[in-house]
Amino acid sequence: MTTHKPIGPVDATKVPRYAGLGTFARLPQIDAVPDYDIAILGVPFDGGCSFRPGARFGPAGVREASRLLRPGYHVELGVEPVLDAQVVDAGDIACTPYNITRAVEEIEEQALPLMGPDKKVVAIGGDHTIALPMLRALNKVHGPVTLLHFDAHLDTWDTYFDEPITHGTIFRRAFEEGLLLEDKSMHVGIRGPVYDQKDFLDDHAFGFQIIRCSDIDVIGVPAAIQKVKERLGDTPVYVSIDIDVLDPAFAPGTGTPEMGGLHSRELLALLRGLDGINIVGADVVEVAPAYDHADITTLAAATVVFDLLGLMVNRDKKVRLADDAALEGATA
Repeated sequence: MTTHKPIGPVDATKVPRYAGLGTFARLPQIDAVPDYDIAILGVPFDGGCSFRPGARFGPAGVREASRLLRPGYHVELGVEPVLDAQVVDAGDIACTPYNITRAVEEIEEQALPLMGPDKKVVAIGGDHTIALPMLRALNKVHGPVTLLHFDAHLDTWDTYFDEPITHGTIFRRAFEEGLLLEDKSMHVGIRGPVYDQKDFLDDHAFGFQIIRCSDIDVIGVPAAIQKVKERLGDTPVYVSIDIDVLDPAFAPGTGTPEMGGLHSRELLALLRGLDGINIVGADVVEVAPAYDHADITTLAAATVVFDLLGLMVNRDKKVRLADDAALEGATA
């Protein structure tokens, strides 16, 4: 954790939330603080999208919707994420919109310097392609990690029109590159059509477990939380949230909507129930504001980012308190 007193967001009792900084939740920009714990990073790339483009405008849309947040205190998690830790907005990655391979290299190159053993990054996409360079960069800091993947789709297909890196292939590539811990990763919220039954057989061979939306209908959210926590244990976890895990009623502004998704309250309950897991990085992707209505999708994404901040900071606080207690016991 940083040693200086965190600089929080613009005070909404002095500057109305619709005014002031255009950063995420009106937090300070990265160059305005001496050090930081968590960086919010925009990754406006959607060149790997296979259906409706437009997620390149996701970071700007999510930041605008985040003005509505009151980030000082997370009621359900009981934490003050932007006051207990230094959270900053690191701006946007500058990458080419014309070449997927080069864009992925540029994203990794620019994200890596923001990461560290005690520095975390939450990326706002962009389409799901961005998860691969984020995982590549994260592995250079933490080694292989567990993937907790919220999505309507598996994203473990092989190629699409002969292109090996798209928003639907990144987690097969991550498995092949050894970026993921064996037999720990999970998909949550999967539903909708697939190309072939083999899609699921391949996914199983990669060591993923799946909790489908229809499973949650049967076992309920508390049992789903328990299954995820047992699977993840205390491994370092990368949380990747495709906003299309939500039903189109709750997230119309996305590239590949599928019927029968999670309600927004279910997604938040699942996330908040995972308090204590060791999140070392995260992304929220596939927000395409052009298809949105009344900021429904961008607000959902902004709220999910806030929840991720709360989970990260709460975990770090508990670890720090446990370390302090152990030190006191050793010196008593």
